[in-house]
Amino acid sequence: MSPTPLPPRHEPDAPRDLVGIGIGPFNLSLAALAHPLSELDSVFYEQRPGFDWHPGLLIDGATLQVPFLADLVTLADPASPWSFLNYLKDRDRLFPFYFAERFHMQRAEYDAYCRWVAGRLPGLHFGHQVDAVRWDPERTLFEVDFTQLDSEGEAEALGRTHTRNIVLGVGTAPHIPEPLKSLVDAPGVPVIHAADYLAHRERFLTAEHITVIGAGQSGAEVFLDLLRNRPAGREKIHWLARTEAFAPMEYSKLGLEHFTPDYTRYFHALAEPVRDRLVAAQWQLHKGIDADTIAAIHDELYRRTLHGGWPDAVLTPAVTVRTAGLVATTQVELHLEHGQQGARTRLVTDAVVLATGYRERPLGQILAGLDPYLRRDSAERPRIDDQFRLALDPSVHGRVYVQNAELHTHGVGAPDLGLAAWRSATILNSLTGKDPYPLPRRTAFTTFGLEPHSQVPPAGRTAQTLTPLADGR
Repeated sequence: MSPTPLPPRHEPDAPRDLVGIGIGPFNLSLAALAHPLSELDSVFYEQRPGFDWHPGLLIDGATLQVPFLADLVTLADPASPWSFLNYLKDRDRLFPFYFAERFHMQRAEYDAYCRWVAGRLPGLHFGHQVDAVRWDPERTLFEVDFTQLDSEGEAEALGRTHTRNIVLGVGTAPHIPEPLKSLVDAPGVPVIHAADYLAHRERFLTAEHITVIGAGQSGAEVFLDLLRNRPAGREKIHWLARTEAFAPMEYSKLGLEHFTPDYTRYFHALAEPVRDRLVAAQWQLHKGIDADTIAAIHDELYRRTLHGGWPDAVLTPAVTVRTAGLVATTQVELHLEHGQQGARTRLVTDAVVLATGYRERPLGQILAGLDPYLRRDSAERPRIDDQFRLALDPSVHGRVYVQNAELHTHGVGAPDLGLAAWRSATILNSLTGKDPYPLPRRTAFTTFGLEPHSQVPPAGRTAQTLTPLADGR
């Protein structure tokens, strides 16, 4: 049974309680959990014409790296009508999913689930581009200016709304390494980011030689898809990685506790230099390759040796691209350097897929009107408190929350889908001043620090205070 949308609660010209900017999975999670809170008047704006989650990487068979319980709502409200299980029930697919015994849903299915939610939730406005955010000290409200776009993405109308609070969920943008930016931007050049892979897949499959750059999950999935669809003995694929190895993602049960609220709270309480050092060192927690994909790649390579010979595929880690350019307008020449050997070489290829990841989308432009009020850290990044609020000048009475823009303050769990519902619930609890979503007091067996404040003890129990050891003991 589909959830029944509540009737509109907003009166014309009245200020909103919350305006959400961006509708990706994280703000969609917030909108779903905000839906039953009748006292909260919220609206969400997104410039794209509809919900769209990494369409270029919805490769057949590719799965999420989190279990299906990490949907938009379940880890905060298992009874929510916006859960993945309720989506399956509405689509009459609950029993097939039960017998499929899948703990991890496919990416395409996650996208379809999010589209189902986005198509039924009220208060979501696609085709609305937010242009500016300002603080109005006289009305003690935020002003949000937006442009309504037509189906072609052209400006159709201008609008303004006022709100007491804002939540930014503008997502991430594909990262293009500096040596390759000019090639990606040039029309007709066969260099794309993996975010656009499926749109160019048929063209790339016919290329004489293909190079994949990047050893994260998307790089592995693109390489595997290309490998499976190239003729045996004539694969002609290079897979290059800057990392020291094609490394598996940390997926042990205790390792996964780095994606719990307990670790997020611990990380937030650390000193800024320590946090920066940890984010760089913990890449394998979220930038490695899942073991099943690594196994599938090896199985496919091994299968191609059954009749003698080796597949024409080269997999080389510890390589960086120094420079790149065109050869006769149709090929790309990559100048490579091996970090361990110190050796350099050139590689001529007919097509390049950049599986070089994503970066947090800069907030500077959209928050330019709030810049005088923002409080920043030593690296000029926004300060963000433990309730996901930007630190603002005390003269600003409203609050600005962020989703997936807090890697530097909250750690590796910031972009993780598994923490979406918990973070959304935390924001709503903070926003309402109540606890519409009671949150667990403890979520990990690991005690990450020695300080008592670093972890919240379970209800009814007292945290054990550890006695510092003297030197030499």
